[in-house]
Amino acid sequence: MEDIEDLFAGGGGAAPPGFRLPITAAVGINTTKKNKKKNNTKEEASSLLQNSSTYQVPGTQTIFLKTFGCSHNQSDSEYMAGQLSAFGYAISDNAEGADLWLINTCTVKSPSQSAMDTLISKCRSEKKPLVVAGCVPQGSRDLKELEGVSIVGVQQIDRVVEVVEETLKGHEVRLLNRKTLPALDLPKVRKNKFVEILPINVGCLGACTYCKTKHARGHLGSYTVDSLVGRVKSVVDDGVKEIWLSSEDTGAYGRDIGVNLPILLNAIVAALPSNGSTMLRIGMTNPPYILEHLKEIAHILCHPCVYSFLHVPVQSGSDAILTAMNREYTIGEFRKVVDTLTELVPGMQIATDIICGFPGETDEDFAETVNLIKEYKFSQVHISQFYPRPGTPAARMKKVASNVVKNRSRELTSVFESFTPYSGMEGKTERIWITDIATDQIHLVGHTKGYVQVLVAGPKSLLGSSAIIKITSVGRWSVFGDIIEILTEYNDIKIPSDNKDTISKERCSPCSNREDTCACESDACESNCCNIAATDSFAEAQDAPTNPSLLLRRKASSTNPIVETESSSNQKDAASYVHDHYWGLVDTALVGGIFMSLLTMVALFLYVGS
Repeated sequence: MEDIEDLFAGGGGAAPPGFRLPITAAVGINTTKKNKKKNNTKEEASSLLQNSSTYQVPGTQTIFLKTFGCSHNQSDSEYMAGQLSAFGYAISDNAEGADLWLINTCTVKSPSQSAMDTLISKCRSEKKPLVVAGCVPQGSRDLKELEGVSIVGVQQIDRVVEVVEETLKGHEVRLLNRKTLPALDLPKVRKNKFVEILPINVGCLGACTYCKTKHARGHLGSYTVDSLVGRVKSVVDDGVKEIWLSSEDTGAYGRDIGVNLPILLNAIVAALPSNGSTMLRIGMTNPPYILEHLKEIAHILCHPCVYSFLHVPVQSGSDAILTAMNREYTIGEFRKVVDTLTELVPGMQIATDIICGFPGETDEDFAETVNLIKEYKFSQVHISQFYPRPGTPAARMKKVASNVVKNRSRELTSVFESFTPYSGMEGKTERIWITDIATDQIHLVGHTKGYVQVLVAGPKSLLGSSAIIKITSVGRWSVFGDIIEILTEYNDIKIPSDNKDTISKERCSPCSNREDTCACESDACESNCCNIAATDSFAEAQDAPTNPSLLLRRKASSTNPIVETESSSNQKDAASYVHDHYWGLVDTALVGGIFMSLLTMVALFLYVGS
């Protein structure tokens, strides 16, 4: 299959300016032989324009964009949407009225790929032009379902406009091979204007026997520290309030270019606003690659601009199964990661993943997994059944009976749902960062420093702001709170943006009493200086998680930002909301002073008169 450079005819510059000639060497629909004699290019262009009853000017069409999978895929979709929008295309979540469908796929689990197959079949039946992107075509390019379909590889997203344009003309284009990473400064349309998903590397160093993603994303390739810091500064200037670092394995960052994760994190933290208005969330990391950096990572997680939250997949509580998975760590090493971070970081919360029914898993192996979950009572666990992925070593292993796999998944889910991670949070005062709207269209969604999901009532103008709230009630998946104070750039907590040596000496996290500060020792933060409860919402699972808490998140169109008000009006509306709903200490003092003055005056008049 030719690359797109091989698909253009003419090439001599004879075409009218801005007009792309029809492809005569395209592979797929309406192809012609390469050795066909070329007509005069000007006559060809003129003929096409005269017979343009079905011709549409490129950039005037509507593109339906559907994304499956992890946050890295979501970031890729946002980059593709940004480029298409910059060229005039309209991005829509409505498939029916679209001129072309663009599907960004995930290969982690069979259900995701089955959903992709269903969409492709529907698209074919409706005779819509189709472009498939993401991990499925990159890792399984010879799939029968992809025959006759245009394809964009995971490292070719910066050329999506070319592929879409040619597909709309009836040509099949496939771009899969590349040696360099896409630039980070491409146009981007974020699904949530306040959240930047920042890929720091692609691929990984592992070779897990069940994983298909490695086939698609390949070996580790890291972006430079300077390019990532530059992107952070740019998105902060755009008004982003949360930055999610995303990759297939965050902990492995930089090992291919001579740096490491702590070096990157310290550089990013130094670039964040000193008023704590923008928060950093560190992405998923496997245990082997952070064991040697635990203390440095703990120092960074203590910083007020970094959520005290980390996703560390364990996958199984059995060393025998971890060996079969080729996970390259033991349960003892996983425990060391969890125990160290929990000890050194106040309010530290860790999410994890479990695969039930991996080939060879015995009842004893599964019991070890259940006991591990019971012991740590993780507030966030992504539980999935084993799905054999074609081409992986695990697909050739002897499988556990499907009914046994389902029963184990149900049992572990029941154990996890028996926990009450937020009990005891009622009445606590926390700082939150508000970035989204709940599906009920009434509550706003914010997160504490421990990334606990908090639902508050208030106007949409509060989106993108930070606030002090009092927790009024708790649920299984989130907590509810009342807003006490909206923090602006003038009353945000000031924090340093120095190197890691100063981080551990400052506030570790917003305490229940805003006048208190969290004192950290040189190597460990005092575990009792802040009382932040368990985390809840988490959106960086390898596939769409089944966590009901995520149902509270509003599904927003990438072409319609959820808020369009300016920051000045946000602060005005927010201040008005708090004033209308809460009787502050200053108000009480003023009224009390006026009342006492009146009493004093009356007493003086009575005394003089007598």
